[in-house]
Amino acid sequence: MSWTGEDTGQQINDGHPACSGCGMILGVRHLLEEAGEDSTLVIPASCASVVQGVYPYTAFDVPVVNTAFAASASTASGLRQAYEQQDEDTNVIVVAGDGGSTDIGLASLSGALDRDDDILYVLYDNEAYSNTGFQKSGRTPGGAQTTTTPTGRIGRQKDIDEIVSAHDPAYMATASPGFVPGLRRKAEKGLAADGISFLHLHAPCPPGWRIDTDETVEVARTAVSSALWVLFERERGGEYTLNNPSVSAFRNPDPVAEYVEGQGRFDTATDADVEALEEQAAQNIEYFGQFTDREVSPR
Repeated sequence: MSWTGEDTGQQINDGHPACSGCGMILGVRHLLEEAGEDSTLVIPASCASVVQGVYPYTAFDVPVVNTAFAASASTASGLRQAYEQQDEDTNVIVVAGDGGSTDIGLASLSGALDRDDDILYVLYDNEAYSNTGFQKSGRTPGGAQTTTTPTGRIGRQKDIDEIVSAHDPAYMATASPGFVPGLRRKAEKGLAADGISFLHLHAPCPPGWRIDTDETVEVARTAVSSALWVLFERERGGEYTLNNPSVSAFRNPDPVAEYVEGQGRFDTATDADVEALEEQAAQNIEYFGQFTDREVSPR
């Protein structure tokens, strides 16, 4: 519903307070268009909770349950049980950031994965605690500046996908706002899966990454073309399936430097930091390249 009262068929209203160029809101918009109005969102403290706004001036046109930072997955599990008791088949969708998923909410997420609760968990990854001023999270890449790593983060990102994969969920996938058809297809598959699904959405953040607001999609695509963000899917009991954009990228990857140089958060990154990211991209190609029968670059 738009602010004029017109039914737009969307579940995010115009005039929401997301930053211009926000990768999260772009991805969540497409997700909700696939999910439809018969959905309930569970949102912990995060940028999404800011976007949601305060009732009755809410941005989302579906029910939202706000929950504590650490409890989004367990709250969603309780909602699923409640809906089942009432014979309702409403979509239960968690929309949580990387801080609320890979750090503070990791135990709750692990519990829901272990119980195989029938929910869709969406981790939008802007690689920091963005809504409180861009502090370092477990997903902040090495060399990136945040307010708590002013000379650049030491170390590398927590591999949340391998942690989730070890739980063997019904369906898991990575997605990017730079490849919207794939994002929407994966949202649809995640919603239809029999059991818990996990969707890891890359979410460039213009103010935190210090990029122009019209560069979000291009930066997201460069992350894929440089093999730093790998697009894949995995269904329960199976191997990873590598998606076409990453197969193409693996054959002839763009230099990691192109991705780094376009973002102000890497202004203090050293040559060693860039080399570490290049090594991370090379490891991605070596590891995920084994899950396709199509030719990839050995790099």
